[in-house]
Amino acid sequence: MVGAFGVGKTSLVARFVSSVFSDKYLSTVGVKVDKKTVSVGGTDVMLMLWDVAGEDNSTKVNMTYIKGAAGYLLVIDRTRRATLDTARELKARVDKEVGALPFVAVINKSDLTDKAEVSDADADELRTGGWTVLFSSAKSGENVEAAFAALAGRVSGKP
Repeated sequence: MVGAFGVGKTSLVARFVSSVFSDKYLSTVGVKVDKKTVSVGGTDVMLMLWDVAGEDNSTKVNMTYIKGAAGYLLVIDRTRRATLDTARELKARVDKEVGALPFVAVINKSDLTDKAEVSDADADELRTGGWTVLFSSAKSGENVEAAFAALAGRVSGKP
């Protein structure tokens, strides 16, 4: 789980693993690890979810957390356009420092349409660039399971 600070990485993991959502913001320090098994094409895939502290102007994601990963969710906050730029930068850094890994871009907070700064056209542009992109909401649960299932499919070779 990588992305800018406050994009909803921890909330997505909590919704996926425990089916819960909290409006209370908790900043991740370092990394928090959870796990959950999902079925992909009739095969169980164990996901070890590393919720990595977010990136901002003064703090960069520690790429040592990414080394050895089979893939990652790249999370974008639909209500903050700057997080789209951060996501592009993070993907470029992962590609350069770790190598190309399967990933799924998740544009989170889709329930906040009245505050949207990342558009459907932005998502289409990413898709044109070869990205797998889903809109999600940790609050409502929209596409949370689908995002993790898409990632599990990509890392297991059974999309």
